[in-house]
Amino acid sequence: MTAATPPAGLTDTDYEAWARGEVDHWRRRVLAPATRLDRTASAVQARINRIIPEKVHVVVTDVIERMTRAILVGADVATFTPPLRDAPLDERDRRARAAVLAYRSTAAVEGGVTGAGGFWLSVADFPALIVIKLKLLFELAAIYGHPGEVFAERLFILHLFELAFSGAGHRAVVLRTLEDWDHQDHPESFETFDWRRFQQEYRDFIDLPKLAQMIPLIGAPVGAVVNWRLLDRLGDTAINSYRMRWLDATGAHAAPPI
Repeated sequence: MTAATPPAGLTDTDYEAWARGEVDHWRRRVLAPATRLDRTASAVQARINRIIPEKVHVVVTDVIERMTRAILVGADVATFTPPLRDAPLDERDRRARAAVLAYRSTAAVEGGVTGAGGFWLSVADFPALIVIKLKLLFELAAIYGHPGEVFAERLFILHLFELAFSGAGHRAVVLRTLEDWDHQDHPESFETFDWRRFQQEYRDFIDLPKLAQMIPLIGAPVGAVVNWRLLDRLGDTAINSYRMRWLDATGAHAAPPI
């Protein structure tokens, strides 16, 4: 569920205190161990992966990596909206929630259309949805004052994507990477990034819902709901991660160790 709406009439200081509580609550959810349902879904996914021909795995994996890298590296992928300056956190959060709502609606429509179109259109939904997700992340980066053309910010975006769509066993590793981001040294290219792990985590996270999208008659409503929820999860992850950076920069938040 995307970040909660705060009480009205808070001062900037009170709002940051409220946001700190939201970030702490979000961190606990991110670090929670896998549930029984998660473990069952992972077992089912493993069986499905064994059934699907290796050639299909190779094609889907290649599409995910090429599309993601092209968007993050390409100069024309994001409009590079100028970063929002001189705005308090509550104003940034308000704009972020509006952006998530807009992209969430777009993703739901796209999922419904491709779900109604049968197997091949549902397959086409994979790269289309990646584009929508990454464009949302570029817009949120600008809202929270971070320039999308800077490589370190693109790397942060890639890790946000990874955090939102990884299993419980990998999320703590990604969160540790994001914490204290502005005080770390970062690589200058994507060559050191673990693309294989990124692809596998993403595919395992979305494969089961997306398979249901390919079922005749129910594909359209399933596609709309699945895409809505995936964008909602991504928005929640991004908003709280950018809040975490803001609070760390202002000294208003000190996250407990993982």
